[in-house]
Amino acid sequence: MKQIKLTLLLMLALLLVACGGTETAVEPATSETSTSDEMMDDTMTDDAMMDESMADEDVMDESMDEDAAMTEHEDGMAELEETMEEMDDMTEEMDEEMDEEMAMSDAPAWMSIALTDVRTGETFSLTDFAGKTVFVEPMATWCTNCRQQLGNVAAAKAQLGDSEDVVFVSLSVETNIGNGDLANYTEETGFDWVFAVATPEMLISLADTFGQTVTNPPSTPHFIIRPDGTTTDLTTGYEGPEELLQNIEAASQS
Repeated sequence: MKQIKLTLLLMLALLLVACGGTETAVEPATSETSTSDEMMDDTMTDDAMMDESMADEDVMDESMDEDAAMTEHEDGMAELEETMEEMDDMTEEMDEEMDEEMAMSDAPAWMSIALTDVRTGETFSLTDFAGKTVFVEPMATWCTNCRQQLGNVAAAKAQLGDSEDVVFVSLSVETNIGNGDLANYTEETGFDWVFAVATPEMLISLADTFGQTVTNPPSTPHFIIRPDGTTTDLTTGYEGPEELLQNIEAASQS
């Protein structure tokens, strides 16, 4: 009986030890599994955050690329517009120069004949004033009608002031007069614009364009050369300063 009790106690002790060991062995396993799961969850969370961050960076990069492309496009368009404007200006200038050259090429011979400004001694031709309005009046030093009409021209010129867009030219039809005599005439009268002695060839060419009246000083003939090289009709008789200015302005705007 005593032997049986000892045996039972021994088996009970072994059973208790076995039960205690099992509990001890199971608990660490549960802890390790929980920790592993938590680590996996943390890793997945970190990966998701990294993916989200990378996605945000990609969106920002795409937005920056679009902004840069738009800025580059706008800059390119601005440069193109500026270049087009410059080309338009150059084309306009070239057209104006070509128009002037064509007008001069079709100009009558009297426009390109060399003359001498008796007041300065400088050589010129009427084509030198291309692009300006030129008032031309044939005259003679002995002609009283001419002197009276030239007085009106002087008054009109004074009202214009120092305008560089209008030129006044008086042509002596006295082909045998010297430059010095004509210069003395301008000093006596106080006429302070361009005076020149017309050549015989010039008078012939002027008569071909305007008729013989242009060479008759007492009729006080005068005409205007427009900026484009064309001319008005020949006018005769007296014209006051205001009428002269109106005609000059009209020719300037034609």
